[in-house]
Amino acid sequence: MTTRLVMAFGLSMLGTIYPLPGAERIYERGPKQSFEVTNTQRVPFARGGTIRLDKSYGNLTVEGWDEAAVEITVIKSTDSFYEPSQQARAQRPFAQVRVVTDRRSDKELVISTIIPKRRRFLPNATGGVTAEYRIHVPRESRLLVHHDNGYVWVSDVNGDLDVRSHSGDMVVMLTDPGPYSIDARTRMGSVSSDFTGKSLNRLSQCLVGSHFGYVSQASKRQIYLRMGRGSIEILQERPDRPLEQH
Repeated sequence: MTTRLVMAFGLSMLGTIYPLPGAERIYERGPKQSFEVTNTQRVPFARGGTIRLDKSYGNLTVEGWDEAAVEITVIKSTDSFYEPSQQARAQRPFAQVRVVTDRRSDKELVISTIIPKRRRFLPNATGGVTAEYRIHVPRESRLLVHHDNGYVWVSDVNGDLDVRSHSGDMVVMLTDPGPYSIDARTRMGSVSSDFTGKSLNRLSQCLVGSHFGYVSQASKRQIYLRMGRGSIEILQERPDRPLEQH
């Protein structure tokens, strides 16, 4: 018995140092990849109401459409790459980042991103989960956005806009003829606009910040835009070039 155990141990050690034929197939590793999961929810919502987005992060796209409903598609993905065999473990943090809706009345809908409190002040507060939001709202909605960091795109929304972000890049398309009252400001970064208004760059446009103001003579739609660190771009037409998302 002792001799057999010694021989078995020796063969196992030999297989570790010099892999036996076919052993590499048992432990074969595929290319590392990022995993993702997509969820879509749809909420009936009347035209002309107020929609609030609270604590979103990552890439956010909000577009107006002609339906009396809000459609929210959220794509969660891992911000690191894993072996195929690690998929279940890599996707486990997805459940900790939740996007919930609260229809407070027929005219008010709140869309909130919930992150565990114990992670909120850590360097990786989202637990390694990257988020992308693709949201459609009734075109006549009033929109209020409090975004954390990442890319923000808003288009085809004809109500008042109040969009704020801590860092990233913001693009707002005002294709409706208006008239508008625009107040756009960055603490550190640039503001560019297709509208002819008053621009004020404090010291250095990229190092300190910029302010752009535009007021038309007739009754106005209120466009209030704030960016902590990053850029704001206000467009009247869809760009021919693709916009870079950061």
